[in-house]
Amino acid sequence: MLYFCYALLYIVIFMFGAAIGSFLNVCIYRLPKEESLTKVNSHCMSCGAFIQKRDLIPIFSWLILRGKCRSCKAKISGRYPLVESLNAVLYVLIFAYYGIMEQPLEAVICCLVFSALIVVFFMDLDTQLISMYVVGFIGIMGAAQTLTDFLSSGTEAIISHGIGMAAGFLPLMLIVVLSGERAMGWGDAWLMLAGGLFLGIKAVVPALFFGLILGSVFGMIHKVRTGDSKFAFGPYLSLGIAAAVFAGEPVADWYLAICGF
Repeated sequence: MLYFCYALLYIVIFMFGAAIGSFLNVCIYRLPKEESLTKVNSHCMSCGAFIQKRDLIPIFSWLILRGKCRSCKAKISGRYPLVESLNAVLYVLIFAYYGIMEQPLEAVICCLVFSALIVVFFMDLDTQLISMYVVGFIGIMGAAQTLTDFLSSGTEAIISHGIGMAAGFLPLMLIVVLSGERAMGWGDAWLMLAGGLFLGIKAVVPALFFGLILGSVFGMIHKVRTGDSKFAFGPYLSLGIAAAVFAGEPVADWYLAICGF
């Protein structure tokens, strides 16, 4: 019976994650255009027809419609169910990592941060813009995580998250200033400030390392393929922050052990 209850909870978490993923698609499309996220009904990008409620079921509606608009039969991007599925799967993995009963508040905060990182990833990939609203939201979640850790660990948590915020921001700020925003934009620096606040000192350094290495590798590939050195760095910093949630502190502990600390 216990296993059945857990399975049911994870199904609910998956469905909720998919529903939030549907909203993330709206954010990814509308935030760069500065359109309202709530006042405009969902509509087909080709014919403008409003999407009926029965066609707004995350993942399944796209499959039932075979990726086409019900009105004009125009192709609907596969990214929509991809984002919905990705967010849903991440929610399940995060709750499995933290535990539904053990650390539910930490899991909820982490889920919301990952959702925001998905928006940063795809929005920056499409437009090379990072929404400060989304970064601000990550910062708020970082403050919530700091408070949660403070209640369990005391003032050490505030110090860790404060230093993490500075450690995430200052290196990228220097890159932005010294390169005149050619190597990296301010959005990337503010993203790592918010991410550093959320992660804390131990995890933010691996996050920066993961993000910068990934960005450098894919940046070189992009330059070889297109001849253009300008590309979005936000997606790779987002991946770095996400990876550091699970692997950041173990990697930091491993490195410190090698150095004899």
